Amino acid sequence: MDYSIVKIIQAMLAPGLMISACGLLILGMNNKYSIVVNRIRLLNDEKRKLLHLDKKIDDDIRRENIIRIQIDRLNERVRMVRNAVFAYSFAVACFIIASLCIGINLYTRSNEVEFLSLVFFLIGMISVFIGIVYAANESLKGYRIVRIEIEELT
Repeated sequence: MDYSIVKIIQAMLAPGLMISACGLLILGMNNKYSIVVNRIRLLNDEKRKLLHLDKKIDDDIRRENIIRIQIDRLNERVRMVRNAVFAYSFAVACFIIASLCIGINLYTRSNEVEFLSLVFFLIGMISVFIGIVYAANESLKGYRIVRIEIEELT
């Protein structure tokens, strides 16, 4: 074979870099996921406290409605974060398979394996794009939730 181990590793490195990039994206999204879930728990706790009050005044009813709206929107955010994490994780799997196919192709010189490596790499890139769309949409929803809190204070 005219391929050295160094060349094989270099060929397999491009998908490896994407694996690292996706790992960072997953780490960031998992952090967001924890924050959103924690916020939902805090709002549910606040809602429970309001429900235990015997006397309902207009401010409490208004606050309870705002909390309910926030919880509903945070639930949407959690779904988007989950979808983004899934898309990034799927992309990592595709990049790993692409990397393996590249390594196998350097030994077998198979057109089918070469084609598969390209297909899995492209599917991985599309999956990263889908994850970014979910992450961007989640950020917009997060901004809308903050606007609700700001409007409550004014």
